[in-house]
Amino acid sequence: MWRLFGRPDFSFVREDVRNATTMTALVDRCDVIYHLAAAVGVQLIVDDPVRTIETNIHGSEVILELANKFHRKVLVASTSEVYGKNSKVPFAEDDDTTLGCTRFTRWSYACSKMVDEFLAQAYYDQYGLPAVICRFFNTVGPRQTGQYGMVVPRFVGKALANEPLEIYGSGRQSRCFTNVVDVVGAVIGLMGCPEAIGQVVNVGTDECTTIDELADRVILMTGSRSIKKRLSYEEAYGRPFDDMMVRKPDLTKIRGLIGYQPRFSLEQTLREVIDDMTRVDRGVQATGSTAAPATGDQVRQERVRPHPSI
Repeated sequence: MWRLFGRPDFSFVREDVRNATTMTALVDRCDVIYHLAAAVGVQLIVDDPVRTIETNIHGSEVILELANKFHRKVLVASTSEVYGKNSKVPFAEDDDTTLGCTRFTRWSYACSKMVDEFLAQAYYDQYGLPAVICRFFNTVGPRQTGQYGMVVPRFVGKALANEPLEIYGSGRQSRCFTNVVDVVGAVIGLMGCPEAIGQVVNVGTDECTTIDELADRVILMTGSRSIKKRLSYEEAYGRPFDDMMVRKPDLTKIRGLIGYQPRFSLEQTLREVIDDMTRVDRGVQATGSTAAPATGDQVRQERVRPHPSI
């Protein structure tokens, strides 16, 4: 994003998506809305569940009310987490949801995004609001931070520093990591597809890997001397934790709607992330400072508060 600063056709507003006053002004002057603002990341969800619930639900309330008021088409970002512990794999959009006990705070994120989906569908059904709902499956790419628990940048950062890669739980959890370029192409395509209005659509890749295999691949690709270190969920998060063993999308619907096909393999995506983080590390070393170099890295680290994506 830092490359866009200074362009006359780009503006950036850092705000809280729950601020209706600011959001009203922004929605009024936009053509379409990509509502991507949310509290995300397992670590943040565990550490700050109140913020997660309030940001995700109230932020979507603000956006959808304004989208309806100004007659703006809106894409609402949801998550594969809503499938919960459903054992039917791959997950299709109409499959049932199976969530764990409410004492596990990680399910608060899934529930908050389910409410977002219900609200978007309600606006579509009741008012005809042109809304598209996307369930994302582990979006990754260069400049992503591991600050909030994202496993790929966390593993790559540790591997480049030759530090242990901490694997939470058994390591047999299976995930599909989708390159951000594929995701961007998908959401733009869906926003231009009339048949996608009112639909819930999986966005991801069906190339799966276990967390244990991911760690091995990162160590190999970085040439790292790191070892794998296993932690129980209680050691990692300081409390009991409930997890999903498999998270794999059925991509039949999105292929039918826009002919979607992921272009990037996991190996290509990891290579992009590794190359990016290597450049950042070299930049830090060259300046002799632990602060981010003046290459825009500082901008991507400023993900302290959610901001509107409009």
